[in-house]
Parts: sequence; structure tokens; C-alpha cells
Amino acid sequence: MVTPAPSVRPRNPRFSSGPCAKRPGWSLAALEGALLGRSHRAKEPKARLAAVIERSKALLGMPDDWRLGIVPASDTGAVEMAMWSLLGPRPVDVVAFESFGETWATDVAKQLKLEHRVLGAPYGRLPDLGAVDWTRDVVFTWNGTTSGVRVPDGNWIPPEREGLAICDATSAAFAMRLAWDRLDVVTWSWQKVLGGEAAHGMLALSPRAVERLLIHKPAWPMPKVFRLTSGGKLAEGIFKGETINTPSMLCVEDALDGLAWAESIGGLEGLIARTEANLDAVAAFVAKSPNYAFLAEDPATRSSTSICLSITAPWFKALGAEAQAEAAKKIASLLEKEGVALDAGGYRDAPPGLRLWGGATVETEDMRAVLPWLDWAADTVGAAIASPKAAE
Repeated sequence: MVTPAPSVRPRNPRFSSGPCAKRPGWSLAALEGALLGRSHRAKEPKARLAAVIERSKALLGMPDDWRLGIVPASDTGAVEMAMWSLLGPRPVDVVAFESFGETWATDVAKQLKLEHRVLGAPYGRLPDLGAVDWTRDVVFTWNGTTSGVRVPDGNWIPPEREGLAICDATSAAFAMRLAWDRLDVVTWSWQKVLGGEAAHGMLALSPRAVERLLIHKPAWPMPKVFRLTSGGKLAEGIFKGETINTPSMLCVEDALDGLAWAESIGGLEGLIARTEANLDAVAAFVAKSPNYAFLAEDPATRSSTSICLSITAPWFKALGAEAQAEAAKKIASLLEKEGVALDAGGYRDAPPGLRLWGGATVETEDMRAVLPWLDWAADTVGAAIASPKAAE
């Protein structure tokens, strides 16, 4: 017998980990003032680009002496720009505990061909952060979007270090407290915690990173979209709204709308509180569910944005690896078919499971509403596998 479906549905079923849900109450009317058909180099459009930069810095509590710029190709472009521009003078340690960290490790090894180490860990765990060598440059993700694991804080990074700390914070910025005094490069994109539109990246540089830019000349050719210096000087315009390539002014308007919403709910502390409330709701559910557990084993390292769940139902654990992967897809598909959780499947390279975005634009009421549906979907798929006719 199949378990009856829950009676309450989330009002917003969008739980994708990127692009993420728009802010509560968002509509196309928020974009009516967009400066479409204007040159991004004109005075007013440039001022709006600069406003994204300045309001982002203020909201995040970024130190005044840091520089922040809008760059092409989302967070990926920002990380690549940082690595291609800054790496080379020192060996590199890459902390890789999910797919994006592994991607940066591949770039360091196969594209830049630098002396390096990869400090890896299986999905759900962090590597030994104490083993990082800070005489080297270090590349890492603050929050593993595909693994649901985050570093607990910045205390593992020494304030006095020889190498640069290059941090991919795409699913952490605006949802977690970043240790600015322990970092040198921080990147993110608009389509995560504030629910902005895709394709635009943000690149933040500390004074130490700027100093490296000015004294280091990469050994490889630098594409135009990666160039942060010109004539031996920092390209200051990038950090004032003079983008390298043409941005979407529609997306800029949307980014400003997201920032205004964030300011209206209490700034960074309000954003963090909403995100942590979503994680708390899932934790309360997991504590009672016979079907799910956190992929992140240590509570101190559980992501509050990309919340990844393993499937622990006895029927699921009895399946082989391929059957488990197929069953997890069926659960996610069933949730989508019912219209209660869109894009909730686990990342393709992660262990079979589910992934719910818990960033600030997701209402905790919706998070609580979707959770009983997870149990229902697991029970329904399990019953179908055990007895296809009985499940009909």
C-alpha cells in the first residue's frame, strides 16, 4: 500500500541549486527600470554597475581596501581569471571536496601545469585542513555546492601566510560569514543566494592579491577577458563598473533588486538567519525520517545553502549502485511531477540522493512543506520497486 500524499504543498517549489529561486514577491515588474538599449559605458548604466559593486561590498562587510569587480562567465569565469592571473610564483595546494574543487585542481594540473598537491576527500567530508601548506598558494571552495559540505570557519587559514588564499564562495557569499582577514581572493555569481540571473561573476581582491598582480607576469598567454592589468598597472576601471565585456543591463537591474531586498530584511545577518532556518528545518526532518540522512557527516560542516541528502531507506540500501542511481532519479522525478520540488536531484557526480537549495530566497515555510513529500516519494518509489502491481 502506498503512503497517502501530504496535504500541504510548498507555495514555491523551486529548490534548484543554481540558478536559484527569486526573492519572495519577485515579479517582472522589478525590472521595469532596466536601462535596455543603452551602452554600458554611458554614465547612468555605468553608475548602476558601480552600485552593484558598492552595495555588494557594504552588504558583505568587505574591507574598504578590497577591490570588487564584475567579470564575465559567472563564478567559473571569476575563479579562472584569478587562477590564470595570480598563480605561478609558488606551488599550489588545491582543497577539493566536491566537483568544482576537482575542476580547479584539473586546471592547475593540466592547463597551468603548476607544481601542486590536491587535498581531497570523498563526498560528505572535508580533507584535513591542517595539512594545507600556507607557504603555497591555496585554492578552495568555502561551500561545496555539489556535496553539501562547507568549511566551518576561517580559523584554519593563518592570518600571517606566505601564499594567497583563493576562495570560490559562489554558494556561500550572502549566506555565510566569510573571514575576510584570512582571504585574498573571493568569487561568486549573481544566480545563487540572492537569486539573480546567470552569466555574471564577481571577483574580490585583497591588497595582497593586488600586489601579486602588479609584480607577477604569468608565463602563459592571457586572453582579453582574463586581463586585470594594463601596462603594468591594475585595470582600476574593472572595479568601478567598467566591465571587460558587455553585461546585460536587465541582469544588472535584477541584481540591484536582489540587493535592495537583502538590505530590507536586515542585511547579511538577515540573510544568514533565513538560510540557517532552512537548514534547521531539514535537520529536524532528518532526525525523524527513516529515509534520509545528511550527506555531510559532521554537523559543523553541513551546508546551509546546498543541502544534500543521502537516501537511507532499507529498500534503497539493498539495491546495487546502478539501481540506486536510477531510484534516486525516480524520487526526484516524482517530486517534480507532483509540482512540489523542482530540480531537487543530487548532483550527477555525487552519491545518489537529493539536493535542496536552502539559500535566503527560499521561504522556510516552503522548506517545511516540501519535507514530508520527500518521505512520501521515497515510500512510493520503494513500494513500486518491491511490488510494481501493488504500487499501482
